[in-house]
Amino acid sequence: MKPYQITATAEAENTGDTYETNLVSGAHQYSTDEPVQYGGKNKSPSPGDYLCGSLAACKVITLRMYANRKGWSVDLIKARVELTKTDDGRNVFLCDLAIQGDITADQKKRMLEISKVCPIQKLLGSSTEIITVLNQSV
Repeated sequence: MKPYQITATAEAENTGDTYETNLVSGAHQYSTDEPVQYGGKNKSPSPGDYLCGSLAACKVITLRMYANRKGWSVDLIKARVELTKTDDGRNVFLCDLAIQGDITADQKKRMLEISKVCPIQKLLGSSTEIITVLNQSV
């Protein structure tokens, strides 16, 4: 048995002199690039954009699962996430949620609390270990 349980996978490959990079996750192919001001061509979202998107999507999916499990009538769940840097150099994610439907203010308040325990927020808020090795056979 492997010492780790794989929960997600992505591969990145860059073959040129630009920052545009091809990504593969399972059967999904997409790309990433850097904005022009950082030397890229802005052809696709930056890695930081994908990180914000991952957090936003996780919050929305977690809330949809919760609303469905509770049988609440929720028409729209929307999250906007911005990655910011403070004056003292800390990274801070600002998350703005919108929830529309036939639910009470108390139910919306509960959904706000549930959004804070989505798996990606837990991952980003923990001390995550990153192990990087150099593979000699490409």
